[in-house]
Amino acid sequence: MPASHHEAGRPAELRAYLTEDWQRWIGEYPELGTGFGIPGCNDRWTDDSTEGVSRRRAHLTESHARLLGLDQNQLSPVDRLNFDLYRGLLETAEVGARIGYDPLPFDLGEPHDLRMPMNQLEGIHITATDMMDMAPRERVADFEDRLTRLRSLHRAIRDQQNLLEAGRRAGFTPPKISVLGLPDQVQNLLNPDPMGSALLAPFGELPTRFGPSETSRLRSEARAAYADEVAPALTSLRDYLVNQYLPECREEVGASALAGGPATYAYLVRRMTTTALTPEQIHEIGLREVRRVRSEMEAIKVSSGFSGTFEQFTSFLATDPRFFWSRGEDLVDGYRVLGKTTDPQLGRLFGRLPRLPYGVMAVPSYRERTSPAAYYMSGAPATGRAGYFYANTYDVGSRRRWQMEALSLHEAVPGHHLQIALAQELEHLPEFRRWSGPTAFIEGWGLYAESLGEELGFYTDPYSKYGQLVFDAWRSTRLVVDTGMHAMGWTREQAIQFFRESTGMDDPSIVVEVDRYIVWPGQALAYKMGQLKIREMRTLGETRLGERFDVRAFHDLVLGEGALPLDQLELRVRSWVDARAAT
Repeated sequence: MPASHHEAGRPAELRAYLTEDWQRWIGEYPELGTGFGIPGCNDRWTDDSTEGVSRRRAHLTESHARLLGLDQNQLSPVDRLNFDLYRGLLETAEVGARIGYDPLPFDLGEPHDLRMPMNQLEGIHITATDMMDMAPRERVADFEDRLTRLRSLHRAIRDQQNLLEAGRRAGFTPPKISVLGLPDQVQNLLNPDPMGSALLAPFGELPTRFGPSETSRLRSEARAAYADEVAPALTSLRDYLVNQYLPECREEVGASALAGGPATYAYLVRRMTTTALTPEQIHEIGLREVRRVRSEMEAIKVSSGFSGTFEQFTSFLATDPRFFWSRGEDLVDGYRVLGKTTDPQLGRLFGRLPRLPYGVMAVPSYRERTSPAAYYMSGAPATGRAGYFYANTYDVGSRRRWQMEALSLHEAVPGHHLQIALAQELEHLPEFRRWSGPTAFIEGWGLYAESLGEELGFYTDPYSKYGQLVFDAWRSTRLVVDTGMHAMGWTREQAIQFFRESTGMDDPSIVVEVDRYIVWPGQALAYKMGQLKIREMRTLGETRLGERFDVRAFHDLVLGEGALPLDQLELRVRSWVDARAAT
């Protein structure tokens, strides 16, 4: 019997709502639109004024009420999943908004704490430079959008400073030790010559087809906007940070030191891992994983022929000149070679590959001191912007060659670029599933991708394999030190010492990592928890299906519906395994 008009309209009504609500949220967060390559977003900033935040909170409540008001009867399994996922996002965001987090409901990394909106890893100083660099550069109109954005940047800076001050007055500040470099990051955007600021870098690289007259006008207006509005606002922010904010930042590093801290951390653990595990349970999982990986690291030492102690082996890998670069350019080129070596091998493990290309670049100098060894910035198929793997060349003499294979597999392919670019191309999914997803899935996939090295022809020498194990130990250690600092009263020094004993990483990298966990409670738990679930599901398939297990089909299945909460991923894989086992 054909469906009635009323019944046929139910999934269409849900899809229309999801599309409309996505567009409304993007309108509230135009920086996301720039990142996703959505037109019409490149001339504005998120409104972080009191009125803007209140409007977003009201919209969150309205969004939830509208969703629950839709007729849920006779939704297809696909649309029922869309409904349930969106409802979960809205409910989670509502809990966060009551605590003090931004009401954005989508999973896009760490939630944004409006009480402490700036640290060494996030804030308007970082967002602004990213947006100026990321926006399209093809037309004069693209740079007119930049000018409009530049002219209003002082208001965005003021709003963020007001949020900082409101948080300070309410007793919410980040630990002082982890944000001491924040004023210098802001200072790095100030330059007596406006064209020397990273904010105006795109205006120094205008397309030649614009002609000398248009080029001169655009640069002149950019200089004026910077000198008249932006530089004074940045100067005011820097002075506020130095004179008022940092002196009153707290000494304790754990989230438990703040009012409502234990409940907030428990919320963040649930949000970032998409599990119901307690911090104590995750701590124990971390300890088990640290012991397991350490035994494998000891075995690598023996297989390499090294006759000394584990500590001596670690020292050898940290000091022998053969393991280091002397020039940042060579480090970046080394990653480019690894990418080109990986690309032809991907067909052995994946049936579907993304169309969007990726590149490798050095981390911008203004943020390299406080950035991790590498990170990925997603591309935008709509505008043709490639994804980029950023390699940190700061203190290049400390960047170890034997870690490069694992890092490249994680950040580029088959890690973040492959997974994120594929999700962006899943046009049958609603936008919120193509452009966002749980960190536990996204970062869990990146860590899982590191383990595919042997299958792709890497880790052929013991040192590179040891590098992969160091990274596995690093993510396992995160489970211990993140929960240790935020739920168990650990000090920063305890966390750093545990890292030294567990991973063999260099001290500069350890400090950057620990300080990241301090200002982003719970975020670092996502990696290992996601990897463990993906690996568990692969083991299930291999065990149940034996010779019938197809690794290419498994990977396509895991990636075929975008990033999912871990419980939904498990349901998807178990259903697939059951169906194959029954044939």
